[in-house]
Amino acid sequence: MSKPDLNLLFTLNALLSEGSVAAAARRLQLSPSAMSRSLARLRQVTGDPLLVRAGRGLVPTPRALELNQHIARLVDEAEAALRPAAALDLATLDRIFTLQTRDGFVENFGPALVARVRREAPGVRLRFVPKLTRSSQTLRDGSVDVVTGVVDAEAGPELRTRLLFEDRLIAVVREGHPLANVPLTVARYAAGEHILTGRSGELKGRADEALAALGLERDIIAIVDGFSAAIALARGSDLIATVPSRYTQNLRQGTVTLPLPLTPLTMKISMIWHPRMDGDRAHAWLRDCLREVCRAEDVTIGSGPR
Repeated sequence: MSKPDLNLLFTLNALLSEGSVAAAARRLQLSPSAMSRSLARLRQVTGDPLLVRAGRGLVPTPRALELNQHIARLVDEAEAALRPAAALDLATLDRIFTLQTRDGFVENFGPALVARVRREAPGVRLRFVPKLTRSSQTLRDGSVDVVTGVVDAEAGPELRTRLLFEDRLIAVVREGHPLANVPLTVARYAAGEHILTGRSGELKGRADEALAALGLERDIIAIVDGFSAAIALARGSDLIATVPSRYTQNLRQGTVTLPLPLTPLTMKISMIWHPRMDGDRAHAWLRDCLREVCRAEDVTIGSGPR
C-alpha cells in the first residue's frame, strides 16, 4: 500500500489480544465477516498468516508474537493522543507565554498580571515583547501568544479578539506649564506646540483629525514612537503630549493631566490571538487573567499633578 491503513493497527491489536476473530469483532463492534476481511488484509500487508488454526482456536505465528510486543504500546499512544486534553493543573503548569504589547502596557498592567500568574501558576513565565508593527504574522507563526492593542483593518480576518477596556486620549504637560493651571480650551490646545506619538511614517493623529473638523491645526514639533518618550519630552519641555489615559497612568508621574478639549477620542483595547489556541486550556486561562487584570474601573481624568 502507498499509504498504510492505520486502522489495521487497532484490528491487529484486538486479534492478538483476543486470539479469536469472533471475540475481536465483538471488542471492536464489528461483524465476524468484517473482522475476517480485516485479517485477510493484515495478512496481505504483513506477508504473514499472523493467526493460524490450531484445533478450534487460533494461535499466533512468530511474526505475530514479534509484533505483539509493540502493537499494544502504539495503540495506547494513539488513543492517548486522540483523547481530550487532561484537566489543567495550574500548580504544575510549566510554560512561557509571550505577550506583544505597546509601550505602557507592562508599566500599567504588568505588575498585577505577573502577581496573579505567580499566585495561580508559579511555574509560568511571561515574556513581554514590543509591538512595533500592525502585522499579525507573529500570531500566525506562533512566536507570540497574545497581542494587545487596537484591532484595525490590517488584522487577519481569522484572528480572535476580546475587548479588554476602552481608553481615551488626554493631554499631558509638565508641572509649571502655562496650561497647567488654566482651563484647556480648544484654542489653547491648538495654539500649543505638540508631540505626536505614531508609528513610522505617520505625520498626523486622531487629535489632528478632530481639530481639522473645526478648521484648526496644531503645530507638531516632535514625533516619537512610544508613550514613554512622549511623556518624557513633555515632562522636560513646554510641549504637549496627547496619549491614552489608562495606558499611561503609571508613566505620568511629575506631569499634569488635562482633559482633552475635543469630542472624546476613545479607543478599544483588545487582546488578539490565533484561533489554533482556542482549545488550549492554559492559553484560555491566560486570557482570563488578562481580562480580569484589565477590568478595573477607568481613572477619573482631571487637572492637577499626576
